[in-house]
Amino acid sequence: MNEEPDYVEAENALKNIGRGDRVFLGSGAAEPQYLTKKLTELADQFHDTEIFHIQTLGVAPYTEEKFEDRFRHNAFFVDDNTRAAVAEGRADYTPIFMRNIPKLFRNGRIPLDASLVQVSPPDRHGWMSLGIAVDIIKSAVQNSKMVIAQVNPKMPRVHGDSFINVDDVDYLVEHEEELLEFDPIVPTEKAEKIAKNVSPLIEDGSTLQVGYGEIPNALLSHLEEEEDLGVHTEMLSEDLAGLIKDGIITNKKKSINPGKNIASFLMGTKDLYDFVDDNPEIELHPTDYTNDPFTIAKNYKMTSINTALQVDLTGQVCADSLGYSFYSGIGGHADFMRGAGYAEDGKSIIALSSTAQDGEVSRIVPSLNEGAGVVTTRGDVEYVITEYGVAFLKGKNIRQRAMELINIAHPKFREELLKEAKDHNLVYKEQMLVVGEGGRYPDEYEDYKEIEGKEYLFRPMKPTDDELLKDLFYSLSDESRYKRFMSARKDMPHDRRQEFIQINYKKEMAIVVIDPEVEGPDRMVGVGDYRIKKGQNVAEVSLMIRDEYQGQGIGTRLLEYLTMIAQDHGLYGFTAEVLADNRKMLGVFEKMGYDIEKERKYGEYELKMRFR
Repeated sequence: MNEEPDYVEAENALKNIGRGDRVFLGSGAAEPQYLTKKLTELADQFHDTEIFHIQTLGVAPYTEEKFEDRFRHNAFFVDDNTRAAVAEGRADYTPIFMRNIPKLFRNGRIPLDASLVQVSPPDRHGWMSLGIAVDIIKSAVQNSKMVIAQVNPKMPRVHGDSFINVDDVDYLVEHEEELLEFDPIVPTEKAEKIAKNVSPLIEDGSTLQVGYGEIPNALLSHLEEEEDLGVHTEMLSEDLAGLIKDGIITNKKKSINPGKNIASFLMGTKDLYDFVDDNPEIELHPTDYTNDPFTIAKNYKMTSINTALQVDLTGQVCADSLGYSFYSGIGGHADFMRGAGYAEDGKSIIALSSTAQDGEVSRIVPSLNEGAGVVTTRGDVEYVITEYGVAFLKGKNIRQRAMELINIAHPKFREELLKEAKDHNLVYKEQMLVVGEGGRYPDEYEDYKEIEGKEYLFRPMKPTDDELLKDLFYSLSDESRYKRFMSARKDMPHDRRQEFIQINYKKEMAIVVIDPEVEGPDRMVGVGDYRIKKGQNVAEVSLMIRDEYQGQGIGTRLLEYLTMIAQDHGLYGFTAEVLADNRKMLGVFEKMGYDIEKERKYGEYELKMRFR
């Protein structure tokens, strides 16, 4: 097509919208602001006009009380500018997966009389790009009785399934204006801590989906050492674009759409919009493609990071409502969580602050608030992460889940959460918990150490290590068990294990050794602990190593690490009781270079060891 298209005034186009019509408005930063403004200026000609859209960054004047008889908004996603109207009953909220909205338009479940969208100027063939948002807009345009397009020279021409032809548009309205912008949120110190806990889960070659907000922004700044990351996401942000520019995101190892950054919309500043303009690396597609779990799952190492409002102790996730009040929407949260769960080596991650309302309310709760909706089911949840650590829930029973989640809740709420869990029989009745400063997990003592050419994770014992400790104990031979406990005891019931896993890190320490190369659940190959003797600056120390890992130097490295930590805490030395015929253990102590005093009593040695 070479003919110059015909343009009309906005008023002449909008007068064709009838009373009671269903009107779709373009999404996010792509909202046709000029057409929206003109629509409300002409409010007197409308009655009961229903306006549909997902979130928009612009103002939403049609939700104001004075227009109550003229317009009624139906939101697929609730945002700041529409939340009050929905809460007060002047607007509606339709909960739905983002992937399914285009189908509603196609099959006529939501018939559209008109769509108001914003596009780039037509090229010489008459094709116009939907620019920075394709999401559900493409389907709305294809299934509306009438399409009114605001042609804006400021709209970038973005590649992908993002084009419409002038022949498919009923009215073209030319109006140049600045696009809506979304400034990145500066992460708080808490968000940085959460990001620090999330970042180790993101491997080289992973394909990412991240939402927007301070936690995703903080996370992306922690990925500067990763290589060949990919993008298959709902929203392409300023920070993701930064990683593309820096060569950290290359999309070289993606299983589908290699070399391409796939998204459905953009939100950012002019710098982002300039970056994507006519950039073949960037493709925008409708949400029935980007958000389809089976498409998402085709990406190897698909890693989905989303946030939430509440998580209950069984793993149910609420992300769209605060009790009966709708706060946001389902959006793509469940689409990507499920898709990542299907993917080979995929990970689905919920990252959230442990508290809300300036620390007065816990986001980890015994049960979701009355009226709150489950966006992600307990069966779909894999990782939940706060500033206090990582809870891995997949394949865990309810008791294990409850303890994992209590362990990453804010310390001031843990005691009450444990009480509620006991009251509802979610955990053992005798379950203990160290509260206060002594219960703060010292992540500074997490470290990888190489032993005989193999790396092992050394970290403090956690209250959630119950099953790992049980497996370690029952893996021991009768001889190893006797030498460690100096008794023929063959069982380690839960109440006894509590003595080992409930660590007051101010008064004692236990370091476990994990073999990261073992497939399946973590394998605890050894544990070393010390307990400070009351009123003294020394501690009793002991070690326990799986039989098949003995003789490889793990015990020696474990003792070295415990010694360093003990010295950090101002201790002078260790004491130990060792059977006289346990030559291996005696040799480990002697190798350390302590000043050792030995006293033999009844077939065992009492050792007093002073650090040098």
